[in-house]
Amino acid sequence: MLKFVNTYHDQLAGFYTPLNPTPLKDARLFYYSAPLATELGLDDSLFSDESCGLWTGEHLLPDMKPLAQVYSGHQFGSWAGQLGDGRGILLGEQLLANGKKVDWHLKGAGLTPYSRMGDGRAVLRSVIREFLASEALHHLGIPTTRALTIVTSQNPVFREQPERGAMLLRVADSHLRFGHFEHFYHRNQPEQVRQLADYAIEHHWPELKQQADRYFLWFKDIAERTARLIALWQSVGFAHGVMNTDNMSILGLTIDFGPYGFLDDYNPGYICNHSDYQGRYSFTNQPAVAYWNLHKLANALSGLMTMEQLQAGLAAYEPELMVAFGRQMRAKLGMFTQDPQDNDLLNGLLDLMAKEKRDYTQTFRLLGTVEQASSSIALRDDFIDREAFDRWYQQWVARLQQDRVSDEHRQQVMNSVNPKRILRNYLAQQAIEAAENDDVSVLEHLHHGLMDPYSESPEYDDLAQLPPDWGKTLEISCSS
Repeated sequence: MLKFVNTYHDQLAGFYTPLNPTPLKDARLFYYSAPLATELGLDDSLFSDESCGLWTGEHLLPDMKPLAQVYSGHQFGSWAGQLGDGRGILLGEQLLANGKKVDWHLKGAGLTPYSRMGDGRAVLRSVIREFLASEALHHLGIPTTRALTIVTSQNPVFREQPERGAMLLRVADSHLRFGHFEHFYHRNQPEQVRQLADYAIEHHWPELKQQADRYFLWFKDIAERTARLIALWQSVGFAHGVMNTDNMSILGLTIDFGPYGFLDDYNPGYICNHSDYQGRYSFTNQPAVAYWNLHKLANALSGLMTMEQLQAGLAAYEPELMVAFGRQMRAKLGMFTQDPQDNDLLNGLLDLMAKEKRDYTQTFRLLGTVEQASSSIALRDDFIDREAFDRWYQQWVARLQQDRVSDEHRQQVMNSVNPKRILRNYLAQQAIEAAENDDVSVLEHLHHGLMDPYSESPEYDDLAQLPPDWGKTLEISCSS
């Protein structure tokens, strides 16, 4: 039997507005993640036509106490003031059989006191993009919120043009963001900051609860979790696109997918959000932006720690980032030990890829086919400056030989971190266009292919193809 608790509702009065979802007209369940449903212990009957009201916001389960959270944040580097759940409702926290709790959060659930100029709705396009991105990252091994259901309707929602209204049921260990703490700090409510910090520690860092320096250890861990997340994003070529402080999870989860994108051709300056005119959230800037955001969180927590503790917590970020990124990239290059020249070797490859616009994912995947005795590989033919590639290749093979690891073992490791398939924008667009014509098959095929991104799986070879030219020029905005 499904059981819900409501710790956020019961322990944090004044941090939200109690509010029921506003259902869409003629809504229906379009698609759901069966594997996630199994993980959550959900019965198949919950996804029948008779139970559709649960996913459309028409019916609540017993013990649910729905609410809209209030928070603030910095957006594109500027203080934006009060934000909050402008189109989302926290329905409750499912209590799993193992004692763990997970939030159920319904997006596109209608107007809230925090909608500002918005309509409180989501469109089918944005819901499908978030569903696919969260599931893709999860199966790549990257911490993220999850997506359970997609609901569609004929209810028109206006963006650049009328689109079909939709809802997404999002699941996460927590929806606490940097912006939650900023909100009460900037309202000069230090006791609320402390209350929120104590709540976070009690439910997500219980091992720290009795520690005298618990706030410092907690903040330091947030910085390290954030560093590991960014390292993983960079290693697979993922760009979030809108890293505002209200879109940063204190648990180090990827949250709030909008104008995201995975690299096709390697371009460190890649900007996936066409509203990001200054390139603040470009791919190469993500590590620095995360650090900037941590500084804003440190300001909000300044009443809980000494300046020395805050500085020490922030100082944990860069070393953790370098260790995590180095570990990932050595594995992607098939190297099992550390060498002072490894950075030069990595940068040499990235420079070649950037100069010749080589595909990020495919290049690393093809490196995993190399046998050390080979004088050259098929990947060489992808490069115009073959002499430059040959020089790099000879240095790389010499480096591999230092580790004395068999080709078979090295290839196995490389193929476990270099995905065969990623969620390219053009693939998401194809799923969206089919869904808008009530065809779920493209979405289903893509979802299943992304659930096992590292396998060869010939039935999903179509998802591993390089993008067509139009697929590289898709413009994605924050409304996406």
